[in-house]
Amino acid sequence: MSDQQPLAPPPVPPMPPYQPLVAAPAAPVVRKDRRVLRAVLRWGAAVLVLAAAGVSTAYGVTRMDRTDLPGLATASDGRWDYPEIVRPPLPSGSPGPFAEVNSAGAHYADLRALVLPAPAGAVEDKALRGKDGWLATGDFLAEYAKKDERTEFAHRLADHGLRHVAARGWTTKDGTHTRIYLLQFGSAVLVDDLFEHTVVHYGPGYTVRGAGASEYAAVPGGSTLEDVTETAFAESEPYGAEQVRQGYLSAGDTLAVVLQSREGSAPAVPFHQTMTLQAELLD
Repeated sequence: MSDQQPLAPPPVPPMPPYQPLVAAPAAPVVRKDRRVLRAVLRWGAAVLVLAAAGVSTAYGVTRMDRTDLPGLATASDGRWDYPEIVRPPLPSGSPGPFAEVNSAGAHYADLRALVLPAPAGAVEDKALRGKDGWLATGDFLAEYAKKDERTEFAHRLADHGLRHVAARGWTTKDGTHTRIYLLQFGSAVLVDDLFEHTVVHYGPGYTVRGAGASEYAAVPGGSTLEDVTETAFAESEPYGAEQVRQGYLSAGDTLAVVLQSREGSAPAVPFHQTMTLQAELLD
């Protein structure tokens, strides 16, 4: 045996300190569905507006296909409990109002069926049903306070070839009085001209009964509708006995007028909800 001592094993280097594994961030998912994008944009816009107003619950409306629309059941943020909203069927072979082949933007569905229904618990204003569902033009013009403005507006409507007026109105338990009027003309061009140069020209074109000075009030989600142009106004403080909110929609061959008023102040959320659902129904 050799008298040499065996070599000592080389020293083992110390283990590096433990480092937890961190997963690489996932690649963003790009969604190409335009309806999903619109829903996200609309949700974000609603959250910003209602957060500024001190409302903690987000308010959003999702665009649907041309079948059914959700009624948006009553929630803690003040939304009304609308029934399920079903678009009326189109006559056989007729295009939708914004189909490429429909250059006039005509609504071939029954206009009376395109008026938003009343929410649950509301008392309907039967006088606005008119005769066979058609309202006289004078009954619509009675919403405006000044005689000279009513006369001028009547001439404008006649010059643009007003065909029909369909309407619905109701009062909810909190005293909010809603009126919706759909005015149908011969083409979208006529409605666009009336909308831009008469009813919303630098503000409300005519003075609604009970309304004083009004200011622009954006409707969350409304701007995401490609084919419906809308604007809304809220009576500025100090109001009188009640506050009036008014909205106008240009949708193809149809002009929609939405009015809400309530003693004290008219809440914004149900007005936004009503405007958005009526716009979706006409889209």
